[in-house]
Amino acid sequence: MGATITKRELSDSIARKLGHIQVITRDVIQAFLNECVKELAKGNRLEFRDFGVFETVMRAKKQARNPKTGEIVTVPPKMVVKFKPGRLMKKSLVSP
Repeated sequence: MGATITKRELSDSIARKLGHIQVITRDVIQAFLNECVKELAKGNRLEFRDFGVFETVMRAKKQARNPKTGEIVTVPPKMVVKFKPGRLMKKSLVSP
């Protein structure tokens, strides 16, 4: 398992590569993420060519078991975000 990369570390790396100020880069990344959340909340699909597709799907209600008590409970339906990796991401993630 790889390391956890934070938004700050990612923005530092991008800022260095582009020669920009880290604070501005972080603000751009945050604005991008905010827009993604807003569009997904509206039910829109986000497609980033070669990277992947984010979309919301309704997860059906289901029966589950409470691990502490063993009691059967009904889990209500809920909206979740699904991600499907794009072509370049799939290629990059192939095991050696």
